[in-house]
Amino acid sequence: TSNEHNGFDWVVFLGTGVWFFWSLVLLSLFWILAIYMSLLLCLEVRIFILFSQILILLVVGICSFFFWLLFTYWKERWLTIGLSLQVFAPYIHLGSISMMVMVAWPVAFYVIHLEGEAKIRRYKITSNERRRNKMCNMITKLRALQVAVVLPFFLILLCLYVVPWGNHSPCIQEKDKLGPKPSFFGHRGAPMLGPENTMMSFEKAVEEGAFGLESDVHISMDRVPFLMHDYDLRRTTNIREVLPNASLKHPGFFGWYFLSTLNAGKWFSHSWVKPFYHMKPLSEADREKASKQKIPKFMELLKLAQREKKLVIFDLNVPPRQHPARSAYIQIAVREILDSQIEQHLIIWLPGSQREYVRSRAPGFQHIGRLFTIEQLTKQNITRINVDYKRLFYNGLREYKAANININLYVINEPWLFSLAWCSRIQSVTTDNIQVLNKINHPYYFMVSWLSRLFFHIWLGDLRTWVTISAKSCHLLPVKGAPANQLTATEPIFLISVEQVDWVEPTAFNRKQLNFRDCLDFFVS
Repeated sequence: TSNEHNGFDWVVFLGTGVWFFWSLVLLSLFWILAIYMSLLLCLEVRIFILFSQILILLVVGICSFFFWLLFTYWKERWLTIGLSLQVFAPYIHLGSISMMVMVAWPVAFYVIHLEGEAKIRRYKITSNERRRNKMCNMITKLRALQVAVVLPFFLILLCLYVVPWGNHSPCIQEKDKLGPKPSFFGHRGAPMLGPENTMMSFEKAVEEGAFGLESDVHISMDRVPFLMHDYDLRRTTNIREVLPNASLKHPGFFGWYFLSTLNAGKWFSHSWVKPFYHMKPLSEADREKASKQKIPKFMELLKLAQREKKLVIFDLNVPPRQHPARSAYIQIAVREILDSQIEQHLIIWLPGSQREYVRSRAPGFQHIGRLFTIEQLTKQNITRINVDYKRLFYNGLREYKAANININLYVINEPWLFSLAWCSRIQSVTTDNIQVLNKINHPYYFMVSWLSRLFFHIWLGDLRTWVTISAKSCHLLPVKGAPANQLTATEPIFLISVEQVDWVEPTAFNRKQLNFRDCLDFFVS
């Protein structure tokens, strides 16, 4: 899913130090190689066969390596496939059924053609032993071809019939049971409209109607809380131009005076590689404003939230070892919040350390937890959790909803994922794409339940028809042991006439005019 592209690009950046759309590069490369190998197999190209074999082995090896990485380190990413099926499965099923209906007629006519060929070959058998064996082999091949065509078709059809039993989609429900639209937390502000974790980004999020603002907080060497996500300054500042030898240094080991001199916007406004591949071009005014952004203090975000009456949720990063504030970073953050004079109910406290101290100093903070058990949340008096959206795959977090625990999902950027969260009655989501998601007034791919019931009855009718046809086909099978050169009582021959097969002996069967019932029985069988 494209919802994970930015995260993948960030992980590759940590290893390479180069920001690029690595996810798109890999996907495009794999698509090109897959198409190339498919053409080789279909066209049976023998030119450069050694090169092609090496390329195929290389592609298989690379794909196996990446699958191993996904299964080992990112195995939870596979849950996105399950979530996508919860949304798209009903529509994929309807489309597949329609396609199978259209394919059924060509398959049926082709099988009938093979049946006619087999009958012709069977009646053509003579007393010549060698020719008889050759004809028998040809009949066997025709029968095998029939099985090769019909068996996969019926297996796919059977799977499509079984799919509705295991399909559960939150987007299939009555309109009056649809929950309210989830609220939005701007993930590092509005990072598609301004440089992440800058005041411009947070102001853009407020303009787009954000319910709350999400950020990441570090503590400087002189104990000043500031906003920064990464564990170095390479990606979002000009540290490589100012102090290249210290570009890999943890941002917490710098003083605030030096940090305040760094530019935190040119990477966003003037770089030819944007942080998101589908973000819109900036206006000239926004480009100029973005190029002048600096690293903001935590206090600046709190002042903005107080003025606009927005909630604030933040990750408080633990200072590295040998940092002077490592043992007191919780106290520093709480003091900064209290000094800002912001209403305490606007603060959503996420850090799990020293909650009792935080409650004693600021009893008005709203505490939010991770994916703990309900017993742990109840014991800590927490009524809100902050969860990765992929956890929605497990029963839709139903037990937490039953316990009246509010759920915030992160990070949701795609409309279909937001629609799934809406249909699942999620209270809020954290997003990079607030300017798009906020314009959605009704969940995508929503299906009222009466349509699903109608579809279910149609499915039952199709299932009964399939069983009836199968039983009829078994009933109309030729009688076992009948002579090869004679017709059984139920064997249709309307495709064959004596004039077409002059080698048939007149005594084998008498030419007759078939009625409509005979033709119908043939098609059914």
